[in-house]
Amino acid sequence: MKFTVIGGTGLIGSQVVRKLNAAGHEATPAALSTGVDLITGKGLDQALEGASTVINLANSPTFDAASLDFFRATMNNLLTAGERAGVEHQVILSIVGVDRVPQLDYYRAKALQEELLQQGPTPYSIVRATQFFEFMDAVLSWTSDASTVRLPATPLQPIAAADVADAVVEAATGAPLRGIRNIAGPDVFSLDELGKITLAAQQDTRTVVTDDRAGMFAVVPGDVLVPGPDAHLAPTHYRDWIRTAR
Repeated sequence: MKFTVIGGTGLIGSQVVRKLNAAGHEATPAALSTGVDLITGKGLDQALEGASTVINLANSPTFDAASLDFFRATMNNLLTAGERAGVEHQVILSIVGVDRVPQLDYYRAKALQEELLQQGPTPYSIVRATQFFEFMDAVLSWTSDASTVRLPATPLQPIAAADVADAVVEAATGAPLRGIRNIAGPDVFSLDELGKITLAAQQDTRTVVTDDRAGMFAVVPGDVLVPGPDAHLAPTHYRDWIRTAR
């Protein structure tokens, strides 16, 4: 089976390409660095030639209102090019609870991407993941100074990027879901608790201060980023992963 992996050189995409090829498939990464511009459509026809499945892991360069234009243009271009190429399955990676946080521009943009895919001409699968373990350092940096890190007590159920890649491969190599599959890590944390675990593992002496007005996740209501009981739970625990990452 031949796959084109849009964003195939990134954190998830590079792993997806490697796992598909190791399983005996033909997976080709497509990105700006390989001559594919998803916004203008340049190089898309060549990249999709012969592909039965397209995995779209491209991400907006910004998380503000401009992300809406990015996902609108790129999803429409990919659906149009995919129809021309005879693509039989379109797969995207999205976010658990993405349609329940309209306060965040980026989440509204990802929800728009999902809507466009669902309304498009090609059978599809949507894999919604929780927040990646690998992004925790960036989250800490948003609201930190030399001595403290301020974090809200937002509930999260984070997941390792390697487990996300496995879930994307599983969805892409199966029949189109024509729906959504939620995936998450095995453990639920409040974000401030996750910050304390991370700093302790990194031997960072800064103090975590619980502040429900701090950072992007402060606007998230309740536990909307924690999946329901139908979620597929990945095996990797954060405490084990952070020890290995060190």
